[in-house]
Amino acid sequence: MGLRNCPEEFGLVTRALHWTMMVIILGQLALGLRLDSMEPGLANLWLYGLHKTIGFAVLALILIRIAWHLASPPPPPLGPHGPTFWIARAVHWALYLLLIAIPLTGWAGSSATGIDVMIADRWTVPPLVEASEEAETFWFGLHDILTKLLMALIALHILGAVKRQIGGDGTLTRMIRGKA
Repeated sequence: MGLRNCPEEFGLVTRALHWTMMVIILGQLALGLRLDSMEPGLANLWLYGLHKTIGFAVLALILIRIAWHLASPPPPPLGPHGPTFWIARAVHWALYLLLIAIPLTGWAGSSATGIDVMIADRWTVPPLVEASEEAETFWFGLHDILTKLLMALIALHILGAVKRQIGGDGTLTRMIRGKA
């Protein structure tokens, strides 16, 4: 079993990206939900910076994952190509799109506040939009809606993987060990 994907198995790089992203995204969602229930203040401002930094990491990782899949295409999905297959494909595409769109909408919303957007409290990134209350409301509102959609799709993705594993097709085993 190598680093690259092959026709029957996921390579180590794909599996490492998948599970690393899972941990980071679930942590990011938990942090985002916590921030949503907090009143911003000087005592918790660092948490907002952490959330932004992790968001940029997610954006970088999904772009790396896409580039990796172009360089080392994943094996085809197991099982028949019925309705469940096409639902799974649509969910995967939606997850990828959301993992790009959500960090971008957060970046746009943060830009709209007029405060510098920073990565790791060290690097300032250029603003995506002009500062305005209307833009801030719009971009953070969209960020919230897309994040809720992501949570629903993650739940669907996990349920689908467990269902297929219980059904014995080996999909989850293949993502853990590389081959079914």
